[in-house]
Amino acid sequence: MVTKNINPLSVENLTETVKILQTGQVSMQGQVIHGSNYTFLVSVIRENKTLQAIYKPIMGEQPLWDFPIHTLAQREIAAFIVSTLLKWHFVPPTVMNQSGPYGRGSLQLFIHHNPQIHYMNNNEISPEIIQKIALFDFIINNADRKAGHVLMDQNKKIWLIDHGVCFHAEKKLRTVIWEYADQQIPANLLKDIQIFVHTVKSNQHKLTQKFNHLLNQNEKRAMLRRAQFLLLKPFFPAPEQNRRSYPWPPI
Repeated sequence: MVTKNINPLSVENLTETVKILQTGQVSMQGQVIHGSNYTFLVSVIRENKTLQAIYKPIMGEQPLWDFPIHTLAQREIAAFIVSTLLKWHFVPPTVMNQSGPYGRGSLQLFIHHNPQIHYMNNNEISPEIIQKIALFDFIINNADRKAGHVLMDQNKKIWLIDHGVCFHAEKKLRTVIWEYADQQIPANLLKDIQIFVHTVKSNQHKLTQKFNHLLNQNEKRAMLRRAQFLLLKPFFPAPEQNRRSYPWPPI
C-alpha cells in the first residue's frame, strides 16, 4: 500500500515510482514458491511512501543452457523499457536494486490481481490489447509467455510479467497467444513500432541509453531486426512447424 497520495501505476507517476523502487529500503514479506528462480514479495519504503514489489535476486537465478548466467534480472528491466518506449505500458515499473536482502536483483512493482484469472479464461481483454501483446512478445523474443503471465488489475488494466527469458539473439518465441497468426497488422500498431525503431536507432532517449547496458550487442541488434521485420512484412507471427512454439506448462 502507498502511504501518500500517489498512484504508482499511472504514467504520470512513473518517474517517482521508479525512484522509490531504485532507492527505497527493501523488506521481505514472503516468498513466491512457484518458479525455478528465487522470487520474493517485498515492501519498498522511501521517505513516507511504501510500495509492494516482486524481488528477483541475481544470486537466486538457476543457470540455463541457452541464456548467459546472471542476466535474467537485466532482461526483466529491458522488457519494461521496451514496453515504455512503445508507449504500450504493459510491463509494471521494473528496476535494478542494489540493496535487497539477497543482494542485487530486479524489483518490479507488484500488481494486485486475482491469480485465478489469466489469459485463457479472461474474456475481457480487447482485441487490440491481444494484438499488442503478440507483437510485443515477438519483438522481445519471449521464450515463455504463459497464460498466467497476463494479469488484470483491479481497474481491469492488463499487465505482463515474467520476462527473464527474453531477448535471445536466436529464435525462441514460445507463447499461448496465436489468435492473429498471419493476419495483417493494423496501421496504428505499425506506427507505434515505427516510432519505436526510430527511437532505438537514434539512441537519444535516456531509456535507450539505459537499455544498451542490459543486453549484449547481438541481442540488441536482433531485437531491432525483429521490429524492422514487422514493418517490412506487416503480418502477425505464426507458430513454426519445425520448432516448439508453445510454452509448457501453458498456464
